[in-house]
Amino acid sequence: MISLIGLFFLTHPTFAQGFEKDVTDFRKTYKQEFLDNPNAPLKVEDLKFLDFFEPDEKYKVKCKFKLKGKGEPFEILTSSGDTKTYVVFGQFIFKINGKKQKLNVYRSLALMQNPLYKDYLFIPFKDLTNGSETYGGGRYIDLRMKELEGDEIWLDFNKAYNPYCAFSAGYSCPIPPIENHLKVTIRAGEKNYLGEYKGVH
Repeated sequence: MISLIGLFFLTHPTFAQGFEKDVTDFRKTYKQEFLDNPNAPLKVEDLKFLDFFEPDEKYKVKCKFKLKGKGEPFEILTSSGDTKTYVVFGQFIFKINGKKQKLNVYRSLALMQNPLYKDYLFIPFKDLTNGSETYGGGRYIDLRMKELEGDEIWLDFNKAYNPYCAFSAGYSCPIPPIENHLKVTIRAGEKNYLGEYKGVH
């Protein structure tokens, strides 16, 4: 007779494995995109200097989604001093370590005109690891509108990644607005780049 514990692992073996594989696959794709993009700041020899926190399911959170409707376009300041035009699509409401958090979700006006990226959602954020364990300019998470499940969505901070500005000068990277500065520590996703910072690409 199979014990109850044994039965659990036979019927639920893929929860942790599936989560870790999902994060691992995301990071493989993330690295490959540097090689596929001729304008990317990193080459194959640089990829070994990318560094990440170990996958942690605590930082994959179910969020309540609050639609903001058709917000007025506004400008987000970038690292180069220029601005890029976005609209606030909505807000994610969730908990980290039992504390309620909120993040605004943006859509790029430029990408909304592109059939390939018109459902692209952009979540730039900062947290208390910035400037120490992670890039001081903040990190990004990308989602698609199809990932919304009614008024809920999964937000996985294990998939947080650095903007190109973390690796090289010469890029114009959106700076997370003050509304998206979290007062908690997010020890998930990409850490500081371990390689040499590059000049203008």
